[in-house]
Amino acid sequence: MHGKKTKRQPCKHLKLFFHDIIYNGENAENATSAIVSAPEGANRTILAGQNHFGNVVVFDDPITLDNNLHSTPVGRAQGMYIYDKKDTFCSWLGFTFVLNTTDHQGTINFIGADPLLMKTRDISVVGGTGDFAMARGIATLMTDAYEGEVYFRLHVDIKLYECW
Repeated sequence: MHGKKTKRQPCKHLKLFFHDIIYNGENAENATSAIVSAPEGANRTILAGQNHFGNVVVFDDPITLDNNLHSTPVGRAQGMYIYDKKDTFCSWLGFTFVLNTTDHQGTINFIGADPLLMKTRDISVVGGTGDFAMARGIATLMTDAYEGEVYFRLHVDIKLYECW
């Protein structure tokens, strides 16, 4: 007998923001990310042309509960993004939210393609520790703000469907 599929409800739902300030050669004090690999002949303080193809960026960004960069951080987003398409802006993401507050202790791990020109993009939640041990789910990303190629803010809507 085939019945209707019931829509699963998330067992945990978080909405967070992370703020990325890329090192540009002049902002070392405030930078939270850096280009660590670039195409041959490229400069590691300016993202490469042609959709930044070939750039690898590592980051240690503050996570906040709201969209204000100067709000008290609730954790850090740590990982990397790789610009991996020549014909459009797209990156591959691999990162961890490290949360350490009275509400949440532990990590959430994310991985997936990020087609940057889409308004919203989904990536996979592939695990976690502490309050998020063995977590599985979806994180919907939305670029909430950007300033040239130095700053961007992501709104991350996390829905976990496997929680322990």
